[in-house]
Amino acid sequence: MKKSRIVIIGTGAVGSTTAYTLLLRNRMDELVLIDANADKAAGDALDMNHGMPYLGGAKVWAGTYEDCASADIIIITAGAAQKPGESRIDLLKRNIAIFDSIIDQVLLHTRDAILLIASNPVDIMSYRSWKKSGLPANRVIGSGTLLDSARFRYLIGQKLHIDPRSVHAHIIGEHGDSELPVWSLANVAGTELQLSAEDKNEIFVNTRDAAYQIIQAKGATYYAIALALDRICTAILDDEGAVLNVSTLLQNYRGVSDTYLGIPCIIDRNGIRSTLELDLTDQEQDLFTQSADKLKNILETLDN
Repeated sequence: MKKSRIVIIGTGAVGSTTAYTLLLRNRMDELVLIDANADKAAGDALDMNHGMPYLGGAKVWAGTYEDCASADIIIITAGAAQKPGESRIDLLKRNIAIFDSIIDQVLLHTRDAILLIASNPVDIMSYRSWKKSGLPANRVIGSGTLLDSARFRYLIGQKLHIDPRSVHAHIIGEHGDSELPVWSLANVAGTELQLSAEDKNEIFVNTRDAAYQIIQAKGATYYAIALALDRICTAILDDEGAVLNVSTLLQNYRGVSDTYLGIPCIIDRNGIRSTLELDLTDQEQDLFTQSADKLKNILETLDN
């Protein structure tokens, strides 16, 4: 039986935390770490291997792009940090150059793996990875608004004193400032949420701005996104058919085409099996269209 293999490219805070999360949950047989700083990847692999007497199972090593040949999933978390005085567009252009190099090296060794993109801005980087790779869109997946939806459910649960696992609610659109809450479909066991307009506004603002709060407090977010990436990997490897709000290529989805955005998708062994079209209110539809337009404008800027 073929051993399952996950490759993580980029062993910064997100990459290393994701690797550790996958290892603790015994998600795969083989875990490969790749980083431009080979010593960092080797150190992470050695550190995790020293815990094997308490875990067993998976084989972990710092590898090269050749190890992508047998990968089921390749998670890309790599990216450059913003320099003083550098615009977001300039930073984005540098990150795209990094991604283009990564995709070129991956494709030398495999066209069969599913690419799971976590680097920000994740919708733009996912779209670029799809275009650059030429892979079917169902096998190039962005982490999208899965983390945002988890934050949303957590905050609703806190307000209502209900376990967030019993809250059903979606954040869709950009993983960023133009994302939107689908309040019209949010529920607990099919019942309408008992929340005031003020409560809803507070919950959404705290959802949207959560990353800023965490970054200000400790410099980066990595625990919850690692759990979100673990959830996506599990849905793929276990062929679950799970519904997760990931970033995917939209083609005539609520009038939006040719961009990546976070929406509910059915995830199985082949990646994204299909998308689920939400019944949005007119206001939600307008916000969704605005989110798509924002990303399209950025893509056009990058092409110029």
